[in-house]
Amino acid sequence: MEIIKNFVDNIHNDDYKSNYEFPVIQGESMVFPGGRKSRSLNGEWNFSADQYDNCLRAKWFLEQDTNDEGRSVPLDYAFDDWDKIEVPGVWNLAKPEYFYYEGPAVYSRRFSLEEENKGRVFLQFGAVSYEARIFLNGTFLGIHKGGSTPFSIEITAHLKAENRLIAVADNTRRKNQIPSENTDWFLYGGIYRGVSLLFVPDVHIKNMRVNLTDRETGAIEVSALIDGNKDLTDKTVTFSIPELGLEEKFPVNADGTCNKIVNTDGLSLWSPENPKRYQVSLTLKEKGEVKDEVTDVIGFRTIETRGRKILLNGKQIFLRGVCLHEETEDHGKAVTKEEIREAFQRAKKMNCNFLRLAHYPHTEWASEIADEEGILLWEEIPVYWWIDFSNPQTLNDARNQLSELILRDFNRASVIIWSVGNENPDTDARYHFMKNLAKTAKKKDPSRLISAACLVDSVNLRIADRLESHLDIIGFNEYYGWYDPDYGKLTEILNGSQPEKPVIISEFGADGYQTENKSGKYVRGSEEEQEEIYKRQVELFGKTEYIQGTAPWILYDYRTPKRLGAYQKGYNIKGLVTADRKREKPAFTVMKNFYEEVRKNEGNNKETV
Repeated sequence: MEIIKNFVDNIHNDDYKSNYEFPVIQGESMVFPGGRKSRSLNGEWNFSADQYDNCLRAKWFLEQDTNDEGRSVPLDYAFDDWDKIEVPGVWNLAKPEYFYYEGPAVYSRRFSLEEENKGRVFLQFGAVSYEARIFLNGTFLGIHKGGSTPFSIEITAHLKAENRLIAVADNTRRKNQIPSENTDWFLYGGIYRGVSLLFVPDVHIKNMRVNLTDRETGAIEVSALIDGNKDLTDKTVTFSIPELGLEEKFPVNADGTCNKIVNTDGLSLWSPENPKRYQVSLTLKEKGEVKDEVTDVIGFRTIETRGRKILLNGKQIFLRGVCLHEETEDHGKAVTKEEIREAFQRAKKMNCNFLRLAHYPHTEWASEIADEEGILLWEEIPVYWWIDFSNPQTLNDARNQLSELILRDFNRASVIIWSVGNENPDTDARYHFMKNLAKTAKKKDPSRLISAACLVDSVNLRIADRLESHLDIIGFNEYYGWYDPDYGKLTEILNGSQPEKPVIISEFGADGYQTENKSGKYVRGSEEEQEEIYKRQVELFGKTEYIQGTAPWILYDYRTPKRLGAYQKGYNIKGLVTADRKREKPAFTVMKNFYEEVRKNEGNNKETV
């Protein structure tokens, strides 16, 4: 091996990132947070963009201010003197010069460990866009990939009385990532969901999954995983729902798993009309002594398909929906609970009972608030347009993001559909990739429906995609009247297709900008044209029996660097409401009236199966 006498690692090492590719933080490390003792690390962090990736190249995280000879050396960083930035938040809105920045950036903060800790401590991130490399007190803890799902890291062995936490967030677009290089939304960067410390006992409940398995008997399946290095055979768990007077005790298996079907009496089912939820708890005991406890607030319902029908709690339902991006003008992706509630109330005003959360996992607040509000949800991972379908690493990334989403939201009654992709070309590589994801979703959660937003077969003008055989619901994206002005094609598609499963029109719509047009003729891209397109679309939907839901694109206008037309100006303006959320466009009323009519007919003709 050649010895290079003047080699300087931080400027000559082209392979510097290989030091930070392992360990990979994945869903297996997640810890159930409900009812735990925790401490927020939200607030002001020190921040700097790091476009040359010097924190990793030059190992800034070691904070070495002297050389091997003990002499002081100059530093190219100043963690504690950098600008302050709010966490959670996106860096793009922190300063004008950061607005379009994509690449690595460094977050740093100190924290004291004041709590007396007799157990284990985990560091929890709600989401970091896209890659996150985490360092504590100079030690590299691991890398997490996926900008929209949570992750946990145990930090017990690395804690001190005073601690330095560093997160290198990198939202660089790459071919082998999920999503890939080309999207139609703004790629915000940063730690944009909450950060906290989670304190758990040495032996603790790692996760708890609860779901209704039989609505007739009220049977509930409870499963959990106990984590710890000690013998688990002498431990038991007790599941309780105080409001129902339910308390069931069952053993922990030697491998830490535990599972039980418990019967309830007087269970009220969750639905949009009756979003009833129950306080539940799972308690870990050893010889009668409580060792750990987790809690949650859970609604119970069933969701299934029967032929071309979608059944909620055994009753046919039409999904009156709309698509929604996770974005506001003030906060970007770091949306607040108040902004989520505002969006949900706007959807309800439009007579919606359903939202498609596009095109990535939204914050956990969305499903929690949907549980409260009685809104059904389609949740998806960003297997969007074209990605590197033949790359095994890309598939592993997608499967992990799907797994983390399912782990996080399994107990949410509002979530009825997992979607594995959007508008992908029907190639062999894509078919095998997404078939794998559909099987993964069904294996990890057989209680929910699987879908994907598919493109039409534009050659044969049919709803046809090889992936359909692996889906419970067919999602169908179409923009007739807009990208293709020929409505005749849509009529032919709807009349000529014979799907064996229910279909949701998962996207349709058109641009809508406000004009001063008084000519009586429709101006291309105007709100008047958008309104007319919506009228013609819903007329066709109402005549098509197998369509069991619609979700127009989209509730609010939103930022995207792809849309640079004279009236777009960096926004996708297909929203039914303006980006500032102040004004509803005429097409909003079209959907409101259509859904009101659907609701009336549903009330008159609802079937119980």
